[in-house]
Amino acid sequence: MTSGTPAGGLHDELRTVDEELAELRRTVTQLRADIGDNSGPNDPEDVGAAITSAEEQEALIGVLEARRERIQAKLAEG
Repeated sequence: MTSGTPAGGLHDELRTVDEELAELRRTVTQLRADIGDNSGPNDPEDVGAAITSAEEQEALIGVLEARRERIQAKLAEG
């Protein structure tokens, strides 16, 4: 490995990222479902806040997916 990080550490990091991604995806799915079926917020301000929260979670998912790809690339090098 050129990065100096043991492969076991990378596997642990990859597992952590995968767990975080799964949790964020569940959260976004639930937020979107709540917004769509009116079981969530009904006030326009609250709906806007829920949409913003879902979008922020989706942006974080994008960051974690990029991190996951970098880890997988490092593992493939090793």
